[in-house]
Amino acid sequence: MKIKSFRIESVVVALGFVLLGVFIYLGLDSLATRDRIVSVRGLAEREVKANKVIWPVVYKTTGNDLNAIYADINNANKVIAAFLKGNGIEEKEISAGAPRIIDLQAERYADNLNRARYNVTCITTVTTDKIELANQLMLRMGELLKQGIAISANDYDQQVQYEFTKLNEIKPAMIEEATKNARAAAEKFAEDSGSKLGKIKDAQQGQFSIEDRDQYTPGIKNVRIVTYVSYFLKS
Repeated sequence: MKIKSFRIESVVVALGFVLLGVFIYLGLDSLATRDRIVSVRGLAEREVKANKVIWPVVYKTTGNDLNAIYADINNANKVIAAFLKGNGIEEKEISAGAPRIIDLQAERYADNLNRARYNVTCITTVTTDKIELANQLMLRMGELLKQGIAISANDYDQQVQYEFTKLNEIKPAMIEEATKNARAAAEKFAEDSGSKLGKIKDAQQGQFSIEDRDQYTPGIKNVRIVTYVSYFLKS
């Protein structure tokens, strides 16, 4: 019985040494490859059309009599709204802001001789997804001159804004594309270095950016995403 027990113990000890050797080997191998990492970036870009426009229709007037100025503004707002609604813009897409009044006599260093006292700016804002219609109407605002309404254009602080609000619809596909491009770059690096690509060590999606394609076509946006991925390299 003692001999049999001794044999069993010997087998257990031997297996223990074998397992210990395996664990040591795996540990050393892990230490050897732990710092063998390649970090790459994956880029995906798309051009998309804006699906929302914010269009400030700016009307300016001057005068010395506030009552007359308010009457002028009310008339202008009605004419502008009628023009917009008559050409396909819905009432819910139109909003009139409070007038901004500058009293030139209150300007300490202003030369107010032979100038009207009040300078008034009134803005009617169109917010719509009817991009093409809005673009067409912008070109027709001169028609309001027939009704005595002169629209002010090209004010630096009142520019037309085009937006793309459907990012969630294209986000999954763009992330997939960026991730594939990152892996392709990592595989090329591994091949050139005589290694094999291992598992992902860590990854970062990065942020989406939406910018005008160029200054001349703000209605076309460039959507961009960069992913950052690190892979282990194997011998």
